[in-house]
Amino acid sequence: MSALPLISVVIATKNREQLLADTLDALVGQRWARHRYDVLIADNGSTDGTRYVIERVARRPGAPRVAYRYVETPGKSHAVNALLDEVTAPFIALTDDDVCPDPDWLRGLVAAFEETGADFVAGRILPLWEIEPPPWLSSELHGVLAIPDNGDRRLTISPDGDGKDVMPIGANMAVRTAVVHDIGGFRHDLGKLSGTLRTGEDHEFFLRMMGAGYRGVYEPTARVRHFVPRERLNRQYFRRWLYQNGQDVSRLEATHDRATRRLLGVPRYLWRQAALDALSVMKAGVAGNERERFAASTRLMWFSGYIRDAWSP
Repeated sequence: MSALPLISVVIATKNREQLLADTLDALVGQRWARHRYDVLIADNGSTDGTRYVIERVARRPGAPRVAYRYVETPGKSHAVNALLDEVTAPFIALTDDDVCPDPDWLRGLVAAFEETGADFVAGRILPLWEIEPPPWLSSELHGVLAIPDNGDRRLTISPDGDGKDVMPIGANMAVRTAVVHDIGGFRHDLGKLSGTLRTGEDHEFFLRMMGAGYRGVYEPTARVRHFVPRERLNRQYFRRWLYQNGQDVSRLEATHDRATRRLLGVPRYLWRQAALDALSVMKAGVAGNERERFAASTRLMWFSGYIRDAWSP
């Protein structure tokens, strides 16, 4: 048997020792040969017992290789990129420190690569609610919580594929190591940073993959459960996140999207969508449909963030 791993799991973490312990338990419990995968963890400035949790799991009998690295520079993108430079396996699986992969997660990712020849794979993400979700929360807004469920059918992710609207995110995605060597890692000016809701590193990485001609698949059998804490289930969190995301997407499109027709520096279709959303807010208010009213109002919040960035010097 080869001693080299086939796939490396990459995780960035900071001060989430209990959630990370659950993630590592799920990774140790994978129904996959231990010598065929390893787990690489970047500690981005933890002050709790994170290192002890990692070292305890690494010593567990029957565990795969678990490697710890301390990354002092703040920012998730810095932490993840430090690990990407160390990967020697042909495949990289990305997940987060608040995610519990199903036992056949790695099996599903590798099967998708081998059966389709894809360059990257987006897995299925299901919610693990700390409390019952509020009645005003629609599935349309699940992306804010990083729990987009794209269904139970394998899809092709390409400009003309049946999964063209699926975007892989860091909670559950995998990529060939050669792709990272070709296009580089995550942008440091994007991604989570303590005290902010900064986003966009996954989106920008995806745009670069597509721009370079790489193709992917959505694999529903590669499932994870993403923890949703109670403190995120409030309206203010959604408004703040979507406003920030609108700014991030504007910044990305300024770099990657040159063909879209614009009005006052903003894509024309977004003006049309904003008008429809304003109408939806009024109609839903009259009908007493709180779920639709909130969803439409937060889309307008996203649009205001987009404009703020597009009109900034």
